Amino acid sequence: MLQLGIINFTKGAYITVEGKAEADKFYIIQQGKVRIRKETEIVAEEGGNLLGPGDFIGVVSCLSGHSQIETAIAETNVTIITVRKDQYPSLIKDNTPVAMKIILLFSRRMRYLDEALARIALKKTAENDSSHIFNVGEFYVRQGKYNIAMYAYYQYLKANPGGRFARRAKERFLMLRKTAKPVYLEPGTSEMSRFYPRDMMIFSEAQPGSELYIIQKGQVKISKVVDNNEVLLAVLNPGDIFGEMALLENKPRSASAIAYEDCTILVVNRANFEQMVHSQPQLISRLTVTLSDRIWLMYKQLANTLISDIQGKMYDMMCLQLEKNRIPFNNNSYIFPFGPRELATMCGIPTEKQEEAVRTLLQNKKIQLNEKKLQVSSTAELLSQATFYKKKQMIESSRLAGRKTITW
Repeated sequence: MLQLGIINFTKGAYITVEGKAEADKFYIIQQGKVRIRKETEIVAEEGGNLLGPGDFIGVVSCLSGHSQIETAIAETNVTIITVRKDQYPSLIKDNTPVAMKIILLFSRRMRYLDEALARIALKKTAENDSSHIFNVGEFYVRQGKYNIAMYAYYQYLKANPGGRFARRAKERFLMLRKTAKPVYLEPGTSEMSRFYPRDMMIFSEAQPGSELYIIQKGQVKISKVVDNNEVLLAVLNPGDIFGEMALLENKPRSASAIAYEDCTILVVNRANFEQMVHSQPQLISRLTVTLSDRIWLMYKQLANTLISDIQGKMYDMMCLQLEKNRIPFNNNSYIFPFGPRELATMCGIPTEKQEEAVRTLLQNKKIQLNEKKLQVSSTAELLSQATFYKKKQMIESSRLAGRKTITW
């Protein structure tokens, strides 16, 4: 039988500390109140920073295996249940409601953070209206990616048969049908394993969704079309899970998924998912680990938006990608799964400033292009540069703060 620990904290005690590594356990509040703080509060927590009975503390850092993203302080005397990371699979096997609560919590937080990233980093409100699918089609047809464009037009017409852009979407769809061959399987298609050739759209942002996907072979890129630019959000690898937010919350897709190379993907619909929650706790465990890893990265990406120097942003973002993939910072080389332009859009750098930003970045002799992908000859160099720019900004911020306090 699973034995969980109970710990009592007095008012004012620290339960977790931001930045601390090796978060090997998380907590469930049994009694009392806990306040959450962050060194840099970029965006307020959706449910507020005061937690109570039944709420989780440190679960993102624990399950992702990354450092703590927040400090938790006992607002009152608190009684807390402790769950070690190695106990989590047994916990969800014996207590499915706890697993579902964590999954839904993660899903809501991811959507909230995703909207915050779109608003702050991309200077754009997230567009979940299905009419945006037409804009996605327009963007890709201009790029000459006709399979993707045709898929978007098809999904727009399906969602808006009498919509504002229906006539134009139908004209483009019929024109592209002569040469393009997209994959547009309907939700509910019986095949649980699907094949998507390279540059095929799996789903479009703003499209209704009722399935999640597990990559069995190949890579998938997650992106958004913002102000006539494709913003790369992530490149996913075999074993990664995506598309879960639409399934769990029954809301439109927040981003597009496109085959980055030939892919074989396992498809899980709502009925299968509910069955798996009860019969396959290992899948649920993997899903929560995946979600926690993405949430951790989103917090770090939001922190990246506060870096004022463009080069500092780019070095910091590359370090985040290394840390996300658990690549050590040493003298070894590494090839990123994206190019410099994609890096610039990930950092929210305006289009008109990207060319100069990329040119300056490539002046660093330890950063080169390898078949249009960024390659660094020393990962430690990236950490050194990112640290330099952060210290530079801290010094500048302290200097400006000092000026403001001077009185004459």
